[in-house]
Amino acid sequence: MLHFTFYLHLLFSVTLAGNYSVPYNATDYILLNCGASSSSSNTVSEDGRKWVTDDRSKFATSNSESASMASTASRQDHSVSQVPCMTARVFHGEFTYSFPVSPGHKFLRFYFYPAQYSDFDGTTSFFSVTANNHLLLSNFSAYLTLSGEDDQQASLIKEFMIPCLETEKLNVTFLPSLNSSAFVNGIEVVSMPKNMYINHQENSLIPVGTKGSFDIPDATAFETVYRLNVGGATVANVNDTGMFRTWFDDSPYIFGAAVGTTPSRSDNVTIKYSEETPGYIAPVIIYDTSRTMNDDSQINMNYNLTWSFSVDTGFNYLLRLHFCETQMEVTEEGQRVFDIFINNETAELSADVIHWSGGNSIPVYRDYVLLIPTEGESKQILWLALHPSKDVGSKYANAILNGLEIFRLNKSDGSLAVPNPQTDPGPSPMLPSVGKTKKKSSLVMVITTAVFSSLFGLSFIACSLIYKLKVRRVKDSAVSVQKSSWGQVPCPSNSTCATSVSLLPSDLCRRFSIFELKEVTLNFDDQFIIGSGGFGTVYKGCIDGGSTMVAIKRLDSSSRQGIREFQTELELLSKLRHVNLVSLIGFCDDHGEMILVYEYMQRGTLRDHLYKTKKPPLPWKRRLEICIGAARGLQYLHAGVKHPIIHRDIKSTNILLDENWLAKVSDFGLSRLGPMFQSHVTTVVKGSVGYVDPEYYRRQQLTEKSDVYSFGVVLFEVLCARQSMIPGLPKDQVSLARWAKICHARGNLESIMDPNLMGEISPLCLQKFGALAESCVRDVGTERPMMNDVVWGLEFALQVQEATERDMNIDMGGHEVITESSQTSPLMSKGAGRGTTTDDDNEELFSVSRGKLSESRSTISSVGRSVSRGDADRIKSESVFSEFMNDNGR
Repeated sequence: MLHFTFYLHLLFSVTLAGNYSVPYNATDYILLNCGASSSSSNTVSEDGRKWVTDDRSKFATSNSESASMASTASRQDHSVSQVPCMTARVFHGEFTYSFPVSPGHKFLRFYFYPAQYSDFDGTTSFFSVTANNHLLLSNFSAYLTLSGEDDQQASLIKEFMIPCLETEKLNVTFLPSLNSSAFVNGIEVVSMPKNMYINHQENSLIPVGTKGSFDIPDATAFETVYRLNVGGATVANVNDTGMFRTWFDDSPYIFGAAVGTTPSRSDNVTIKYSEETPGYIAPVIIYDTSRTMNDDSQINMNYNLTWSFSVDTGFNYLLRLHFCETQMEVTEEGQRVFDIFINNETAELSADVIHWSGGNSIPVYRDYVLLIPTEGESKQILWLALHPSKDVGSKYANAILNGLEIFRLNKSDGSLAVPNPQTDPGPSPMLPSVGKTKKKSSLVMVITTAVFSSLFGLSFIACSLIYKLKVRRVKDSAVSVQKSSWGQVPCPSNSTCATSVSLLPSDLCRRFSIFELKEVTLNFDDQFIIGSGGFGTVYKGCIDGGSTMVAIKRLDSSSRQGIREFQTELELLSKLRHVNLVSLIGFCDDHGEMILVYEYMQRGTLRDHLYKTKKPPLPWKRRLEICIGAARGLQYLHAGVKHPIIHRDIKSTNILLDENWLAKVSDFGLSRLGPMFQSHVTTVVKGSVGYVDPEYYRRQQLTEKSDVYSFGVVLFEVLCARQSMIPGLPKDQVSLARWAKICHARGNLESIMDPNLMGEISPLCLQKFGALAESCVRDVGTERPMMNDVVWGLEFALQVQEATERDMNIDMGGHEVITESSQTSPLMSKGAGRGTTTDDDNEELFSVSRGKLSESRSTISSVGRSVSRGDADRIKSESVFSEFMNDNGR
């Protein structure tokens, strides 16, 4: 009987524990497809949810004359969902929806697609929105809001959390601004668990940087500003524990090059939700990945893992940080202890996830409140930084974060409204004062008009004076240009800038005049040439008084590439920001010239270090780290942006290496936006011979798996150190991809491996790397892995290699031999074979592999691995940029 009672108790405990992971069942769940006809059958969105039309809806309580139905958008961006964004409800006067709901907070989401409709222009709409006496949007322009975002998306979702306490109604009112109309494409109402984000006095928060406590009362309204899947890809349009939240990739917000590592959850670890952190707090996929620091404790103590976010002033912000230790090496308290800083203020000292949660694989979260005062600009930067705690004796000097949510809390008057981004080209319609007399409204308009007129006049005078001071006359030119390259420069009549400049955010892409670039290259003198390719010639130059080295790609008038490729690369790179993508500094579209200016990559292309070179062979671990970096760049293009991008020209000459051996993907001239609603994009075949996906070549159907194939060829290039195509060889050996697949199938891949790597690669690492590369170059695209899987596979191969080297570096006494294992590992059996190089190459080789460890370990983060700054400062290398020297393949 005692045993029965024990097992019954155990079963009851397990059942209770399991209940914590049950998804939340929303009691209120309304999806309104605004403007859709009542006879419309297309009411199911991409995520499988069914939307109902608001045509003659029971939720519409206002006079029907105040609203009209906008026809289908005349032009639709492929990144925009068909439902609910293709139709809109237009409001010409005040209009209210009333939703019957249960008490408690509700997710209220608005969908906006500011496009041209048959009888309505969404780009010129200004309006306000209130919900249960909370002002959510004021004189809001969906078009300007989208224009102010870095990713330049075509549609917008605004998510709020609104309290419904004293009434069982959620009343949402649209109020057009003066001489304008309001519109909305979709409205979503979803209930949420009680007190999910509400904080009461018994568990008060401490505001960051101040003393005292902070209470979030029941009547607080929130707006979601950021929700990030830290260390993982964007998770959108899924049943996120019953509330359909979207979690975005955090990599665009990482500050600097120190991106840390992104380990995945161990296979034998299961997420265990608890009473304090039930399953609806965040889905399992958020805890599957994380972002941590590097493996080297000394390096980690010298930098912070940092994110930066743009926020509006004058509000309190709630930051919720999600943690979960899922790696088997961290299982006890005190093993990973770190500090949390928010806006350079200490938010938490000695944070210990295991101590908070009670064990490995148990999620936990921490909430912090920060006040952004109304000072200076309307936008400020919010910083979040993690740093290993000092003097605590933790086993791992490291930090970790799995997820992050940032919410704006309403002001004392109930408002969440913020100004439109400062990209408005002209005066916008004025908002009538709500609840005030017309007389006061008119007075406000008069005063505002006078103030704006005065400011405009003063600004015009100031700009005129500044322009006159900065204009200079250039030799042999009748055109005066602005010396400062930031911002807009007058366009000559023979320029093509009208087709490109208007598409660019001026704060992200610098515009140069042709005279500036001629000056830094001595009129494009041949002595500055560092490469050439399909686009034209690449020059080296120094800008900003010689402080910044750049690579300058100048379109050759006889080049087969032209305006389209120039604009493609310009538009894409000006909007993309990732540590593993080459950075575009600026452009020149002046006097018939088309020129792109990039960051300078000192170590040139990956191919420069593989074959037909006097440079010393790359050690195997460095090759793996380069492959991981390039794979992360492609992973970001495919899954880290809202609309996937297919590079279409991945090869070893388009993977660049900076002074610290950090790999970056370059050359986006042939890139295409990937499919959103279809399985592929039908397009003319472009790329480089030897790298083109055979399925794409046969069917002219481009997919993300086409990039995976090309990258698989690069992986074999890295392993075998030979060209992708060698026409003079026997038929089976002409194509590297084909020959490598044959050798892999025979089980003798080492027979075509770079001889310099013999004895250096562990057999298991070679097996894993070869299997991954072979899966990438399979003939059928559906059999190839996604780039996420490629990244994980490469990271695993590196871990296998490092584990083998660690085992080999243990001496008879059980002490680890401290060596630079990438070069001096006992796995190596080549003797002096690496030493036959030139003097300069010997200096490079010695400084990397045979220098003292303490001298070569001043590093920064490189896609989860450490790359040496100290080495880079001592190394002499022949520096070239990204372009391949022969254009026959394109």
